[in-house]
Amino acid sequence: MDLLTTAEAADYLRLGERKLYELIAEGRIPCSKVTGKWLFPRHELDRWVMSGLARPAGMIPPEPPPIVGGSHDDLLEWSLRQSGSGLASLTEGTEGGVSRLLRGEVVAAAIHYHSDSADANIAAVAEMPRLYDAVLVGFARREQGLLLPPGNPKSLQTLADVLARGAKVAVRQRGAGADMLLTLLLAGAGAKQTDLNRLEPPCLTGSDLAAAVRSGRADCGIATRSAARGAGLDFMPLAWESFDLVMRQRAYFGPPIQRFLRFLSEESFTGRAAELAGYDVSPAGQIRFFK
Repeated sequence: MDLLTTAEAADYLRLGERKLYELIAEGRIPCSKVTGKWLFPRHELDRWVMSGLARPAGMIPPEPPPIVGGSHDDLLEWSLRQSGSGLASLTEGTEGGVSRLLRGEVVAAAIHYHSDSADANIAAVAEMPRLYDAVLVGFARREQGLLLPPGNPKSLQTLADVLARGAKVAVRQRGAGADMLLTLLLAGAGAKQTDLNRLEPPCLTGSDLAAAVRSGRADCGIATRSAARGAGLDFMPLAWESFDLVMRQRAYFGPPIQRFLRFLSEESFTGRAAELAGYDVSPAGQIRFFK
């Protein structure tokens, strides 16, 4: 701990020592008396100064609301409820969640980027200049694939089959991780999204996409094995992905996030992941990247 003497604290705060002693006497400044001398933790002085900071209208609030934005996930939604963390969710896709995090509108964002990088989530967070104090915490690895009607009536095995047979494809909104994955897989097959017979408008969550396939409005779509199982659909695996939470450092150490992360080590969390299917929770709670 970095402790300042009275003279050092006065110099650090650009105050006279007399004024500093007045603040001590009034109990208005963080300090501690040790063997007859006043000491001031530097980090507490920083917090004291920031607590009185006047912010113009439109400036990012000092503390974001206890909301996890970003991508939808069945296991995450359940965990937020069961953990007793007090965290709510606002699901609107990976990039939508990150945008809200940068504006101070959510405390964390659930992300699953897809790119040519070896670890797309780490690469994406590392390149966010406005997120200079980021912490990337692992939640799970998830299995993504094609959701198909029971019995797979059109015998769709690959994206090449989907393209060749003009199957109606339920898609996610731009900026969603599943949309990034679809774009990446199509590029590998020498195709692009405009080559698809798309269902419009895009589905806002994996559950919405599953409902579109279940109802017959679409022949297929990309979502998690958990979404397929929940809707009683067939599932054709395509890829495993990292599903992580990104947040600022001060949020990571806050009580709601810490309570939530402690829950990830409980047997009930592991058991629920097995029930939902398509999860590897070995990364849960691990710090995968920080800056």
